[in-house]
Amino acid sequence: MDFTLFSSAFAAGAGIPQQYTCEGPDISPVLGWTGHHPQAVSFAIIMDDPDAPFGTWVHWVIWNIPASAHLLPEDAPKTANLASGAVQGRNDFGKLGYNGPCPPPGKTHRYFFRLYALDMKLALAAGATRQELEAAMKSHILGSAEHMGTFRR
Repeated sequence: MDFTLFSSAFAAGAGIPQQYTCEGPDISPVLGWTGHHPQAVSFAIIMDDPDAPFGTWVHWVIWNIPASAHLLPEDAPKTANLASGAVQGRNDFGKLGYNGPCPPPGKTHRYFFRLYALDMKLALAAGATRQELEAAMKSHILGSAEHMGTFRR
């Protein structure tokens, strides 16, 4: 399955604008995707920072995005359940929803947004962690794509 994940907020490999970070209003960027799998029932997204000082830091986990969707709008509410039926988990800040880049001052960090097409909706409670989401997705991933941006303080 050929997927492309993109954002009109920043190009692949480019800097993430301040409004999507802890130095701004810390809202989620718009994400869009192309590609379709006829068996896709839902999508999930995981955003993380593999350059964090103490190992990979999870910034966002969201699942049960409807298969009919090809866009996640900017500024997703930081609530357990979205109007679309999507469900959000707990990030490594201990919060629901999106929390953007907020690295310690110094080096540039990479932030990966990964989109997964799934063959089912997941029976996973809101507030689940990345590990719980990955365990629930196992054997249900039809395809994936990623979009990476950078940020430095």
